[in-house]
Amino acid sequence: MPEPLLPSQILKQFFGYDRFRPLQEEAIGAVIAGQDTLLLMPTGGGKSVCYQVPALALPGMAVVVSPLIALMKDQVDGLRSNGIRAAYLNSSLLPLEKDAIDHQCREGAIRLLYVSPEKIMSPVFLQWLYRMKISLFAIDEAHCISSWGHDFRPEYTQLKILKEYFPSVPVIALTATADKLIRRDILDQLGLRSPKVFVSSFDRPNLSLTVRPGRSRLGHILDFLELHPEEPGIIYCLSRNATEEVADKLYRSGYKASAYHAGLPAADRMVTQDAFLRDDIQIICATIAFGMGIDKSNVRWVMHYNLPKNLESFYQEIGRAGRDGLPAETILFYSFRDVMNWREMLMQGTPERQELQIARLERMQQYAEAQLCRRRILLNYFSEEAGTDCGNCDVCREPRTRFDGTLLAQKALSAAIRLGEGVNMGTLIDVLRGSRSREILEKGYDKIKTYGAGADVKPDDWREYLTQMVNTGVLDVAYHQKYAIHKGVLAQKILNGAQQVWLVKPENQPRPEKGAESRKPKREMLKETLPDRLRVVRKQLADRHNVPPYIVFNDNTLHEIAKTKPGNRSALLAIEGVTAHKFEQFGEAILTEVRRFVKEQTGKGVQVKGGSYLLTLQLYEQGCSPEEIAQQRDLGITTVQSHLAWLLENGYSIQWQAFLHPADLQIILAVIPGIQPLSARAIFDYFEGKFSYLQIKLAQALYNRSGVVTRK
Repeated sequence: MPEPLLPSQILKQFFGYDRFRPLQEEAIGAVIAGQDTLLLMPTGGGKSVCYQVPALALPGMAVVVSPLIALMKDQVDGLRSNGIRAAYLNSSLLPLEKDAIDHQCREGAIRLLYVSPEKIMSPVFLQWLYRMKISLFAIDEAHCISSWGHDFRPEYTQLKILKEYFPSVPVIALTATADKLIRRDILDQLGLRSPKVFVSSFDRPNLSLTVRPGRSRLGHILDFLELHPEEPGIIYCLSRNATEEVADKLYRSGYKASAYHAGLPAADRMVTQDAFLRDDIQIICATIAFGMGIDKSNVRWVMHYNLPKNLESFYQEIGRAGRDGLPAETILFYSFRDVMNWREMLMQGTPERQELQIARLERMQQYAEAQLCRRRILLNYFSEEAGTDCGNCDVCREPRTRFDGTLLAQKALSAAIRLGEGVNMGTLIDVLRGSRSREILEKGYDKIKTYGAGADVKPDDWREYLTQMVNTGVLDVAYHQKYAIHKGVLAQKILNGAQQVWLVKPENQPRPEKGAESRKPKREMLKETLPDRLRVVRKQLADRHNVPPYIVFNDNTLHEIAKTKPGNRSALLAIEGVTAHKFEQFGEAILTEVRRFVKEQTGKGVQVKGGSYLLTLQLYEQGCSPEEIAQQRDLGITTVQSHLAWLLENGYSIQWQAFLHPADLQIILAVIPGIQPLSARAIFDYFEGKFSYLQIKLAQALYNRSGVVTRK
């Protein structure tokens, strides 16, 4: 039997990576050693590898509990594309398909089996598992087990039975978001024994964090999309109606957008999700709690059309952007109305949960209204010290302007008090601005002393200032009195002039002018680039193999290919994310496009790496001999010979047999390993001039192309 592979070898052979990310190796080692494990790692941090590598290192079959059918399919498609034998069992399969997987599992042909929590709790299925050799259990999205979590699944609470049925099988629980309360709940609910707990950094420096006022959000979305043509993204909305309205408006504006929410037929949801995964639509508009569970690595941006109800949900949802490690943008549109809507919904829950849920909503609100580095706030929430400001959030990029707002605060307090602390924020603004609406006039609000005292301040600016006053204790909101504005704890000091109030000026974000091409580059105006062309080839390959494009190669790998422009198999395999199995399926098509692009650019006189070699190639393909090429290009003959050898080594079609007999090739190849230091001159001297420098250089090129030439 062959020696079992080490984790690092598995990582390279099956996933195409040379090194582990932080904490991956430690977590993998714990599982392989048979220890129960809890792993907290942000979305895109590489959680899946922490059970997939042990599954390939340990004998038997790993069972992965996953909450969503679509997520199972994505994971299995990705594993199979890497040459890993994986399968899933769920309600989407036909009886014959289930029978086939059952047979493969019994034969030991499946290394990872994905199932739902409902499936694994079936007594019949548990008995079936009991007859298998199980290497480990992986509980994905483990926060679902906690009733304090944001995505609670009652079925998860029964998973403790796994330790009763399989006491010696290690369990690894994985989640992207869990505070200390939820972590303890996960450990208790699963009954993990002396578990190792690994908490990775929650920092995702590739994510840009931005909060924008809730006004004119659709206009800002359209402006953003003009600057990010064809980049896939997700827009989270609070209601089903909002998802459909936003998707419809974007569709009418010429964007490939679709809605996704629980009220749609299951078949429609599946079609929408599949189209998004395959890059057939650019934008998906989904409810905040939609639980789509996508594993799409090339989401380049995430927007929240409405405020999420807590930071856990927010962080998990923005985590769907930039999973490939490339830069991605996140934008949260914030309005006080969203806070009020959430409070109304949360107050309908059970009393024992209301206090905690309201507290979490307030933390979310504080994040949205903060005037300091947003990444520091997020990391602090997850008990991690950021150290310094991130430089990649709107607060860091666009420092706020503060001013003395004491007079504005006094006007607002005076009006609220004179109105008997009985009106909401909207009515208070109308009074301050001197509105002549029917409500104001009928109720006599126009008679109070501070009526119209803030007419010089715009309504949206007043709303922002009042929100800041609520957050700093100048004002208070009586949620139980239809959101009436009351005096805050600092009110008396401010009215007496004993304390100043500092406010932040509202962000002035003018819409880009139509026709300002420098700010809105149109796709048709941009020069076609190699990444563009590689994405087209990737999409063609994906459609041919019936998988999403990112399964072929993710954006990070594609960018590296475009950057290095590999010319042969070994050069492409040296790029992270390219495995031997993937090369067999997709490699030649990618190499062909790279070579075609480089050749075209060189023909246009564009300076590219290897450009001089490719000018030699053009003349060679026209039938010129090395001597003729040297004469036409005014180069030395040895330079042209070196060009031909480089081209051969890098995968270009050079008919080396015209210069070197195969039998002579074998003679030269046989001595190359023993010549140190290796050089063309050393080989030439060894054979005492029997072979020319061109023959020797071609032999060296073929020697370096490991695995390309069969040595007979």
